[in-house]
Amino acid sequence: MTSFLAFANLCQKVEETSGSLDKIDLVAAFLGTLDEAELAVSCSYVMGTLFPPGLDLDLGVGPSILYQALARACGCPISQVTDMLKATGDPGLVAAGMVEKKRPQGLSAFLERADGEESSLSIQDVHDRFLDIARSSGKRSQDIKVKNLQFLFSHSSPIEARYIARLAIEDMRIGIGEGGIRDAIARAFAANGATSQSVERAYNLTNDMGLVASAAREGTLDRLSVMINHPIKMMLAQLGESIPAALAEICTAAVEWKYDGARVQIHKDGDRVKVFSRRLENVTASLPEMVQAARKVMAKSAILDGEAVAVGSDGRPMAFQEILKRFRRKYDVEKLAKKIPLRLFLFDLIYLDGRSLTDLPLRERRALLEKVAGPDLRADQILSASAEEVAAIYERALEAGHEGLILKNPTSAYAPGKRGKNWLKIKPVMETLDLVVIGAKWGEGRRASFLGSYRLACVDQSSGKLLDVGWVATGITDEALSDLTEMFRELVILEKGMEVEIKPAVIFEVAYEEIQRSPNYSSGYALRFPRMVRVRDDKSLEEADSLERILSLYRGQRGRSNSV
Repeated sequence: MTSFLAFANLCQKVEETSGSLDKIDLVAAFLGTLDEAELAVSCSYVMGTLFPPGLDLDLGVGPSILYQALARACGCPISQVTDMLKATGDPGLVAAGMVEKKRPQGLSAFLERADGEESSLSIQDVHDRFLDIARSSGKRSQDIKVKNLQFLFSHSSPIEARYIARLAIEDMRIGIGEGGIRDAIARAFAANGATSQSVERAYNLTNDMGLVASAAREGTLDRLSVMINHPIKMMLAQLGESIPAALAEICTAAVEWKYDGARVQIHKDGDRVKVFSRRLENVTASLPEMVQAARKVMAKSAILDGEAVAVGSDGRPMAFQEILKRFRRKYDVEKLAKKIPLRLFLFDLIYLDGRSLTDLPLRERRALLEKVAGPDLRADQILSASAEEVAAIYERALEAGHEGLILKNPTSAYAPGKRGKNWLKIKPVMETLDLVVIGAKWGEGRRASFLGSYRLACVDQSSGKLLDVGWVATGITDEALSDLTEMFRELVILEKGMEVEIKPAVIFEVAYEEIQRSPNYSSGYALRFPRMVRVRDDKSLEEADSLERILSLYRGQRGRSNSV
């Protein structure tokens, strides 16, 4: 049984290593030493995720619960924890420091020793505690969460506490993400035939890196496929330049409206139905209409891709933020459903009666969808190579209140998690960026009780780090400020005067006039006149825009050359 101390030591080495290839080598060497259960857990932990989406588990630990548990474990007031946090800005370093201070008071029996004695915690011990936390519910759930975290901190060394705290808020800060762990698995089990390509394919089909690692070790990656009740990443569309340009890429295109709704992936297993959001969160309980609609599908088992659209009394789509209210709702679901009714538009079929359809061309998947789902459930689709006909469909979509069109290649396979030219979206909107909220400032005057402006970041794909690109404060109504302040309250990691640091978990879609060079931000760039368009609760952090995209947009402005 591998100690959690060994995992923590690995994380520290990875964090202190600058080169991405060296990081991958360290992780690969460690993975090769683990048993099957430890391997599955460690692959997720390195990425900063605790459970695969198929388990429907959420730790539900915010900073306040974390700090309360740490204070209890170390026998100090919470104010001491928050004071140290102000000095470091890192909950992991705070946990390590607090445990280090506690060591002389009797906890040394549980800590790593200079003479090499093992820590008392194993990787599985930590995971079992996290499972208990995630499965807790009801009035006593917060107390259960605190007690389990308190146990872990009481039985950990400083370095273990550092990474337990970071895992609890799913923010590891070691600079290795999905691509890095993919390459590490391939390197660790290359002798069994694993490659980066085979690992990536298996992960795209299962969305479970632990399962993929186990198969790589056994040499059975090619046996993994789409599974019912295991959500997979959705295929994505790339922004098309224009209708003629899109048709030049695709020739004869399958033309569909781009609905102003929220993406859903529906798993039908007999009468049991599960609905997953674009972020692969289980939202079944919040969307009873989707469940009822899916039960009309004439298949024993199916995985369906579609859009949930909120329909107003005038038959037109309601605002995107209204749809998100439905996805977030846990209580009084039926009451809100009457106020914000949803309609399902299915446009793809990924799995049918025990068979994965991902390798079939779109035209064959569509034919099967038409056999199992009636016209009242399906998105309309027209095959066309005529720019004039497609333009007319585009105008009708806009007149109906939707975003535009999706032009799809009828010969294309379903590529989970991939964005490419097989699906091209046509929209009449200015360029926007999807950026991660990493901080905020309290407002002034009548907005003094709200978080009024928000610090934004893009992703550096080479390191996995978040780099700030400035602040946004416009485009947000007072009502929205109230909702946002409430949403971010449990995500506040650190508060310093008027500013707060926020756990990276929420994406804003932001419009702007221009991208400028700026030494004031770690990305080296800033947005001129940024304006928030909407909160993208439907997008995961992996879908945030990268520094590379910002560089590309910057270079394309006003005919700039490729030099930066």
